[in-house]
Amino acid sequence: MTPTAPLAHSWAFEAIGTLWRIDAASPLDDGVRDEITDAIGAFDREWSRFRADSLVTRLSQTGGGVPAPADAAAMLDAYDALDAATSGAVNPLVGESLARRGYDATYSLVDRGAVAAPPDWRRSVTWSDGTLRLAEPALLDVGALGKGRLADLVLTRVPAGAAVVDAGGDIAIRGTTQRIALEHPYDASVAIGVWSVTDAALCASAVNRRAWGEGLHHVLDARTGQPVRQYAATWAVAHDAMTADAAATALFFDGGPQLAAEWGVAWVRMRTDGSVEWSPQCEAELFS
Repeated sequence: MTPTAPLAHSWAFEAIGTLWRIDAASPLDDGVRDEITDAIGAFDREWSRFRADSLVTRLSQTGGGVPAPADAAAMLDAYDALDAATSGAVNPLVGESLARRGYDATYSLVDRGAVAAPPDWRRSVTWSDGTLRLAEPALLDVGALGKGRLADLVLTRVPAGAAVVDAGGDIAIRGTTQRIALEHPYDASVAIGVWSVTDAALCASAVNRRAWGEGLHHVLDARTGQPVRQYAATWAVAHDAMTADAAATALFFDGGPQLAAEWGVAWVRMRTDGSVEWSPQCEAELFS
C-alpha cells in the first residue's frame, strides 16, 4: 500500500495468526499500543475457535446462554443477511465443517471428510436481550467477517488523524488515500490491478491464502462442506472493513453481487479460469 500523504508513525506486529501494520499521522505511544493489544486479545478470547479458553470453544462444548459480546449483534446480523443472500452457503456454524477438513484448532490439515453446517442455525443461535445463546453445542466461526470487524475496532483506537490499519490484507483507511495492489491469487509477484481507496476499507479473500491437501482451502460452502471451485479471489470496498470482509466472502457464491449492491459495496472477483469480473461502480484500475 502506498500513502498519498506521509504517515510518520508505524507499528507492525503479529496477532491472531496474521501480520498487522498500523500507519498513522499521530504517535502510536505505549498507551495506544496497549489499548489496541487489549482490544485484539479480548476479541480473540471471545471469538477464536483456535483457543481452548475462548467463549466460542466453551459454547461448542456446552451450549447454553452467555452475556453477548459487544460485537455479537453486529456480526450475527450480518451473517443473517449473508445466509439469506447466498441461499445458505455462508453460515456461522461452519466451524465444525472447517475442522473436519483439517482447518481445526491444532491446524492438523488432516481431511476427515465433508460435513454440511446445520442449515437451521437461526433456530440454534439467538442473540437478543444481551444474551448469546446456543440451543445445543455447536462451533461458531466468524471468519467470513471477523477480521474486518476487528480492523474497524482497532482503527477506532488509533488517535485522531489520518491512519491505515492493515490486518493481513483487510485494510481500514481514515483520512488518507491508499493505492492498493490486487494480488494475483496464483502469483503473489503479480497484481491484476490497483485500487485507490479513500476513507473506506478494502478486504480481500483468496483460496490460496490457507490451502492444503488435495485442493482444500478455507472457503467452504456451508451447505456441503466442500471448498468453492468457481472463484479464486475476491476484493471488496465498503465504508467499513466488516462490511467489506463480509461482501468479499459472499462474492464467492451466487447472490454475492446482489448483496454487495444492496450494501453499496464495489467489488472485483477472479474466476478460477483467470477471468475477472467487477461491479458497475468499481473504480479499480484493472490490468486484465
